[in-house]
Amino acid sequence: MAVLCKPAIAVPDYVITNEETLELARRLHGDHRELRLVLRLIENTGVLKRHLVQPIDTVLKHPGLDARSAIYEAESKARVPDVVRKALDQAELEPQEIDLIIYVSCTGFMMPSLTAWLINKMGFRSETRQMPIAQLGCAAGGAAVNRAHDYCTAYPDANVLIVACEFCSLCYQPTDLGVGSLLSNGLFGDGIAAAVVRGNGGTGVRLERNGSYLIPHTEDWISYAVRSTGFHFQLDKRVPGTMEPLTPALRAVAEQHQWNAGKLDFYIVHAGGPRILDDLCRFLEVPPDAFRFSRATLTEYGNIASAVVLDALGRMFDEASALDGHRGLLAGFGPGITAEIALGTWTSES
Repeated sequence: MAVLCKPAIAVPDYVITNEETLELARRLHGDHRELRLVLRLIENTGVLKRHLVQPIDTVLKHPGLDARSAIYEAESKARVPDVVRKALDQAELEPQEIDLIIYVSCTGFMMPSLTAWLINKMGFRSETRQMPIAQLGCAAGGAAVNRAHDYCTAYPDANVLIVACEFCSLCYQPTDLGVGSLLSNGLFGDGIAAAVVRGNGGTGVRLERNGSYLIPHTEDWISYAVRSTGFHFQLDKRVPGTMEPLTPALRAVAEQHQWNAGKLDFYIVHAGGPRILDDLCRFLEVPPDAFRFSRATLTEYGNIASAVVLDALGRMFDEASALDGHRGLLAGFGPGITAEIALGTWTSES
């Protein structure tokens, strides 16, 4: 049965703290009529620092979509291979043993996908299948795990590489002054994550069931407006309240597996913001400590989009608290409003 192995994570060297973010907001938007609200929202994100692929002074200058696309391509090619190598090493596999590469990113666009470049660059077989996912936003981390699980269910001896590459800072738009946009400027960070799902063997989360749920008629709550200047992130003020309608979906998937979603041993969920985690604690009736891995990601890196669930999972590996037979839930949330949900049991390779 498919096992999700230890992820590899990398963040860029440039750092901006929450205090620096607040000072920038005061300096750049001192005359904004809702500045006090924006500052309060940024203060309450729980983010202490974020990592960026460029210095903040460079991020604040918009060189145009063509220049940003070139930066995305150059930075992803410079940074992704090292993360992939580490993920392969941690899964004890070689590139030639990978049958499918799933590449997820909502912060840059390339065609062909970076998967084609990786196959040529890193020695994957020419027969390696490719699955780029570009439009699921933050939910794509969970979706990648689920599609890997599906593939290994269809092909039990297969191995799948997942790569999440998010440079959220390349989506900064200086002319977007809505409260949601300004909050996002203080929430999102840059990061890369990779992990392998092995069809046989491996230590990690043995994937057992997955599901997806879309809250009806919420497709405009999280979205991009694609303009000549690039991706303009749009965030509805109702988004933080989405855990109430999504929690029954989490419970339903668990019940299909004869599990109780509120009585599991570990939880790996997308940390879009502190209220999401707080509400999940309340609606699932679990203690705040249940989401300590996701909270740590949010605190140290901010919201790194599709890479969040893999980073949070990596923190659970590092804590080394999971025991054979421990049951858990992994979930990514994003545009749609969509939830991608996975259930699994911790297993150590014998």
